[in-house]
Amino acid sequence: MKLYSMAGSCSLTDHIALEWIGKPYEFRLMAREDLKTPEFLALNPLGSVPCLTDGDFALTQNVAILEYLDDVYPEANLLGSQDIRDKAEARRWLSFCNADLHKMFGPLFVPGRFIADEAVHPALRAQAAENVKQLLSVADHALNGKEYLSGKKSVADAYLFVILRWYLGMEFDLNIFKNLPAFVERMQADKGVQAAMRKEGLL
Repeated sequence: MKLYSMAGSCSLTDHIALEWIGKPYEFRLMAREDLKTPEFLALNPLGSVPCLTDGDFALTQNVAILEYLDDVYPEANLLGSQDIRDKAEARRWLSFCNADLHKMFGPLFVPGRFIADEAVHPALRAQAAENVKQLLSVADHALNGKEYLSGKKSVADAYLFVILRWYLGMEFDLNIFKNLPAFVERMQADKGVQAAMRKEGLL
């Protein structure tokens, strides 16, 4: 298998998953200009990461990749365990990170993609930041009395950790939350997380 990733992007989630699996894999760290090369566009016409190849099979989109990895390596318990309800709970939080929380960073990163009028961008960013805080409060509440979102470590936790790195990188205060600061410390201490971050030049 080979993972195409950009440093610190959402594809870091898949990178962490591969480290948790513990099997050999290839890794290519992409620069932004690499995403538009004919070679990469043949794998992913959207010109974005993540992209995972397994032989002649190319797969994109975080959730699809993480589900595929869980199917190929069930012993790694990427969704917490192989129990149906455990997996459903992990999928719930994975979907929360992917469909709700991740997309809310769009107006913070590139407001012009949503509204062309630059005069409106500060208000758009402010509202997006408030929306992110509200969603993070949901995750924070879910961690009451637990180390991980679904109770067992899963790729949903890896995804949340990646998103929290973005939040901290924008100099928002994580200490307004009760459980998220300790969660970040816990994930930073994880050997698989450290290995993936090291390969992406983040440590």
